Amino acid sequence: MQTERVFRVGDKMISLDQATRMVERVLELREKGLSQQEAARRLHLDRSFVSRLEAIGELRKGSRVAVIGFPLENYKELADICRSYGLDLYLLLNNRERWDMVRDQQALDFFNRIFDLVARLREFDTLIMISSERWYHLAEALLDIQIIYINLGPTPIQEDRYVDPQQFKNTLDLVMEKQRKETRKLETRSGN
Repeated sequence: MQTERVFRVGDKMISLDQATRMVERVLELREKGLSQQEAARRLHLDRSFVSRLEAIGELRKGSRVAVIGFPLENYKELADICRSYGLDLYLLLNNRERWDMVRDQQALDFFNRIFDLVARLREFDTLIMISSERWYHLAEALLDIQIIYINLGPTPIQEDRYVDPQQFKNTLDLVMEKQRKETRKLETRSGN
């Protein structure tokens, strides 16, 4: 049996476990789509507390961004950058890996995997696509989301291409900053 973690602060006894449970409840309500005001009202808190709580724990603010790129020479380095930005979805492959993905599957399994990926990408607001023009145009036709395109050259690309990590970071920074501004505008209008 685990005991409640309690701290004495002056004359008060404060339960860390109770505070943690409350924080989890706030974030669960926000994740379900309740505004900061609605979540605060439901839990008998101040809206400013909910706002500060989100600011303290924020890893990435704004809309969801995905990255797909192939064939990439420095795909591992770019994946590390995606992780550091807290991106939810990134698929970065070198030329061998992309062909292995096609070769190692039955046609139906491959198409199911691609359609699953398309369905997942539709949940995002922005896709950064690092590829040849053919794949960019295909993504543009299948997805109704903003696509930021980093052109690796004309189709077909037979060898891995190097993407400047600083250019990639700059692109991510621009996308994230634009979305931060849009989120701030929406929050200002809705009172969040």
